[in-house]
Amino acid sequence: MDAMDVLVVGAGPAGLAVAGACARRGLATAVLDPGPDRPWTATYGMWSRELPDDLPAAVVAARAAGRAIARTEHRLGWEYAVLDVPALQSHLTAQADGVRFHTGRAVGSPQRGVVTLTDGSELRADVVIDAGGRWRPLAYSRAEVPAEQTAFGLVLDAETAAPLVSAGDALFMDWRPDHGETGWPTFLYVIPLGGGQVLVEETSLARRPGLPLSTLRRRLHARLAHHGIRAPETARSERVSFPVDQPRHDGVATVGFGAAAPLIHPASGFSVAGSLRLAPRVADAIAAHLPAGPEEALAAARDVVWSRSAQVVHRIRRIGLEALLRMPPDQIPGFFDVFFGLPEHHRWTYLTARDDVRGTLAAMGRLFGESDNRLRWHLVIPALRRRLPSNDQGPQRAETL
Repeated sequence: MDAMDVLVVGAGPAGLAVAGACARRGLATAVLDPGPDRPWTATYGMWSRELPDDLPAAVVAARAAGRAIARTEHRLGWEYAVLDVPALQSHLTAQADGVRFHTGRAVGSPQRGVVTLTDGSELRADVVIDAGGRWRPLAYSRAEVPAEQTAFGLVLDAETAAPLVSAGDALFMDWRPDHGETGWPTFLYVIPLGGGQVLVEETSLARRPGLPLSTLRRRLHARLAHHGIRAPETARSERVSFPVDQPRHDGVATVGFGAAAPLIHPASGFSVAGSLRLAPRVADAIAAHLPAGPEEALAAARDVVWSRSAQVVHRIRRIGLEALLRMPPDQIPGFFDVFFGLPEHHRWTYLTARDDVRGTLAAMGRLFGESDNRLRWHLVIPALRRRLPSNDQGPQRAETL
């Protein structure tokens, strides 16, 4: 086939969003995925304030006021939106009108503009975007032992879940150890799905390596029992596992996008909102610079995804992640009690503003100022030490820089 202007590897939300945005700007665009028509099964949520302006109302399945429980209860001050995933997929597919879809799996990019498939064939494009999710088929670097967010959830009817959340509420985090176990801390996440259904999920925010799903399943059932809830044996389950500390995408001739970039926020695991909002800007950059040449277009797209300020904020967030990974389990609820007690604008900036260096530093500074000395110590250590190899080895194995 003739070379395309843009080839996107990956047909998830990030991949379809950026492919559609490129096609609407007149760029000849193709998408490569092992199953481009495969239905999406994950649950996607975001803060309502982050919903793209052009996202149809029908794509939002439910909205709820967010709250969190650490040592005390906190109102977040903003709304949580849960997406209707089939509607989202239909919308983004319609937005990708004119995009060519190819079925196949990418295994590498041996040179700029060339993507090799498992069957030995090749696809060519001036600009290649790796939106392949956690697998990042065109990236070189990967974490040897990644820190992962893992979760096990069940879908219950709203009446059954009523002891946990009332109508119109979402429980972003509940760190109380109602599961009755000690050890690595986990929290309960409860969100409405619409249609009278609620997702209840036991979540490990981050651990290196990820906490086993069997542990999370056991804790969830114990927590539900603590609240007098018996889940039906027929309840639909959800299993979650993805890395939160992947290195920045370093494919020499490609630009990473979505979770492959990675755009995942290590403190929340969110990436879909950022991907949907960033896709038009990436497409604008490619369309504006491609007349000057593929290298210029690729560089412009990278600058949108990883501006200098975005790189700095990314580094600050990774230091925060390492702080959580090194923190003694009994300190985690206290940390989040301080965080959720911060003024709303500080919390909002840290959770959403990926290129606001000043605002992110201000939020971290306020967090440090509100913490006790023990917690301050655990916040400082990650900035002075190398990455903790594994939580199974313990912090004593980390090396000082």
